[in-house]
Amino acid sequence: MKVGAMRAIDRWAGIPICFLLTLARLPFGRAPFPAAPRRILFIELSEMGSAVLADPAMRKARGAFGAELHFLIFRRNAESLALLGTVPRANICTIREDSFAALVADTLRFFFWARRRRIDACVDLEMFSRFSAILAALCGAVWRVGFHRFHAEGLYRGNLLTHRVAYNPHIHIAKNFIALVNALAAQRAEVPFSKTVIGEDEITLPRILPGERESRAMEQRVAEAFPPFEPRRHRLILFNPNASELLPQRRWPAEHFAQLARRALERWDDAVILITGASEEAAEADELRRRVGHARMVNFAGRLELRELPLLYGIAALMVTNDSGPGHFASVTDMPTIVLFGPETPALYGPLGRGRAITAGLACSPCVSAANNRRTACADPVCMAAIPPERVLDAMAEFLDAPDG
Repeated sequence: MKVGAMRAIDRWAGIPICFLLTLARLPFGRAPFPAAPRRILFIELSEMGSAVLADPAMRKARGAFGAELHFLIFRRNAESLALLGTVPRANICTIREDSFAALVADTLRFFFWARRRRIDACVDLEMFSRFSAILAALCGAVWRVGFHRFHAEGLYRGNLLTHRVAYNPHIHIAKNFIALVNALAAQRAEVPFSKTVIGEDEITLPRILPGERESRAMEQRVAEAFPPFEPRRHRLILFNPNASELLPQRRWPAEHFAQLARRALERWDDAVILITGASEEAAEADELRRRVGHARMVNFAGRLELRELPLLYGIAALMVTNDSGPGHFASVTDMPTIVLFGPETPALYGPLGRGRAITAGLACSPCVSAANNRRTACADPVCMAAIPPERVLDAMAEFLDAPDG
């Protein structure tokens, strides 16, 4: 289904359902709490990058409770969980959103799946979805943890939680996710949860370091797309010009990417630029390649599965990307990443790895938040166009011209 249709369903069906479930007083009609949660379900449906950013919270939950982890996610995003493998594949439930019938069928299947597994705690990582609140309320968990708006403007999701956490737009989203787990571990009730300090050391990600054989195999894949490629002579620069349809305003203009490519290829004669992306983005990537018109500009979109990206990142010198999933996938590697921000803020979604966030700093930016359900009226994202290619080139030079670049 299209994003607009899903949002309409979430609003017009979600509001009355959340209201009726609240009237049913689900938070008060529960069974007694067990001594500690043993089977914890995390729900994060729509953002691939957030599944990576939730990893520190999931590892903390597993360590704090010795619990078995489960995850619910849209099927098209499920591969993002395979990058780190924190949740076993057998414990991942997926929902198709390509049609309304599939959405309904998989939702019903999820309820039976959750009941069979006796989920006793649910951590709803979403903050823009009534659908996830309904799933959490009906999955059978006696603990239900999630973000609540309290006195703030924003999404109405009823009162379906046993542990209501204050979403904080001034700290990184990975810390917000850990606050949910901290609420689950709290020794007494708080209003709001979670009155805890979360250090920078808590939001680190494990690293994926490819072995020699894996690196050589990935170099061969690059050589198939660009036969002159020689690992000892060339440095790989990755461009990710794509962004989710949930917020297309995050895209840096294609002409800016083209200008940056021309200047980078002129400045570094050992550089090979690979345009990455999914198979459905290959045509757009090829248009960018034709626009640049340089032999060392290569369309690499659709050549790799998502789980293979860390292997490519392991042999690349640098990536330039819009604010989207790959910026977070790269955080599990040592590859430097330059992430371009406009409608969203790096204070919340900045890369956790060896990354650099760039924003134009316009007065209207960021324009999406929990208060407006992450929607914007902007049809002309000047905040992205105002980031000049020269500024991004200078940031690239800081990495590529460094002694170890």
